[in-house]
Amino acid sequence: MAAGVITWWLVHNPVQSFSLAVPGMDNRTISPSHTNETIKIGEFFTYFGDVAPVPGTRWPRFRGADLDNINKEKIPLIDSWGASGPRILWTLELGEGHAAPAVYDGKIYLLDYNEALKQDALRCLSLETGEELWQRSYSVHLKRNHGLSRTVPTVNEHVVVTMGPRCQVMCVERSSGDFLWGIDLEKEYSVEVPFWYTGQCPLIVDDTAIIAVGGSSLMIGVDCHSGKVAWATPNPHGWKMSHASVMPMTYNGKKMYIYPAIGGVCAISAEGADRGEILWENPEFSPSVVAPSPVILEKGKIFLTAGYGYGGAVLQVREHLDHFSAEIVQKYKPSEGLASEQQTPIYYHGFLLAIMPKDAGGLRNEFVAFRPDDCRKVVMRSGKTTRFGMGPYIIADGKIFILNDDGEMTIARFSGNQFTILDQRRIIEGQDSWGPIAITGGYLLMRDSKHLVCLDVRKK
Repeated sequence: MAAGVITWWLVHNPVQSFSLAVPGMDNRTISPSHTNETIKIGEFFTYFGDVAPVPGTRWPRFRGADLDNINKEKIPLIDSWGASGPRILWTLELGEGHAAPAVYDGKIYLLDYNEALKQDALRCLSLETGEELWQRSYSVHLKRNHGLSRTVPTVNEHVVVTMGPRCQVMCVERSSGDFLWGIDLEKEYSVEVPFWYTGQCPLIVDDTAIIAVGGSSLMIGVDCHSGKVAWATPNPHGWKMSHASVMPMTYNGKKMYIYPAIGGVCAISAEGADRGEILWENPEFSPSVVAPSPVILEKGKIFLTAGYGYGGAVLQVREHLDHFSAEIVQKYKPSEGLASEQQTPIYYHGFLLAIMPKDAGGLRNEFVAFRPDDCRKVVMRSGKTTRFGMGPYIIADGKIFILNDDGEMTIARFSGNQFTILDQRRIIEGQDSWGPIAITGGYLLMRDSKHLVCLDVRKK
């Protein structure tokens, strides 16, 4: 009988039509093409008013000025929420999503999506009051896909650059909101829009906007003032855009841009005669979904991680006589070492800090610390009774502010192998509080899927 069953199985194979379940592809449907849609980037503008600048209040891009998610201002912040609770200054209703704000001299820049008008909208707000000052928008069709907007603008003294959910890049004048230029990556570079829409936050370096494309070009550098493409990196392997953001790195005096695409991780020259050229690439780190950005460590090391069961890896960059190379020196599953589902870990005082993903075994959803020389050995953990979701975390005034999925904020300290909770409080009754936190001037900006909240966290 058993032999007969085996023979029937080999001949008929009832699972031959099954497809492999690829992490991150669950319930995926093929999105309809929108390339025939005419999108006039920046076509609408509404002015409401202005406020005086607040000098020194700056969180100018994803992960802050130094791209490390550490606030270095010398402003004492609270250790607890106090008897009267959090000091909420204002709350603003948003379109559904996870997009987070950038701040420059008292003005907030936030890319939102107006579902009623079906428009990407760059909103400029007062940091102190939440009052809307102006809005620059354009029509683009989106279908709700577990949130819509999810990127952070990048801003400097002169301009603001955004990337919309469907890969439309827009640059405006920072103070007035005047439109400068736009690039439709979907149409002009044949970009395949990532599932769940774009997660990449643009980067400005020396008045050049750095965008990882993943279509006909791997990466481009655009002059912020003219909108002209200064350089474009070929994409010989057809790597695709991921949800991660480009991170600058300097190794042995050579400046480069690090990007984990769908297909592999690469470094693009950021200077000199070879600017825009591929310095090295490594196809061994190739998850189907990459949300966390690279963490630049010391001595040429880079920490990489991805969710959906992929895990983490440490890459070692090396310089040779006439070229650079990068090899993976450590790679493991999330149950075996440091990993992250969605947020980018923080490198702080020689430790890598992160919230472990749900498939990390006994460390599931714990806040942890690892040393980068061995990302398999945990040196600090928040404990089995202190677990978090996929929400963001930031360091300011020597404290860690951790936001849970449901809007609960934890204030904690980390020292060596000790994790100490100072206070916890539910801030908003929302859900999917995944957008990155910003802190500047003693103001803390956080959001859930539909609201932006500003807190006064200055110590009195």
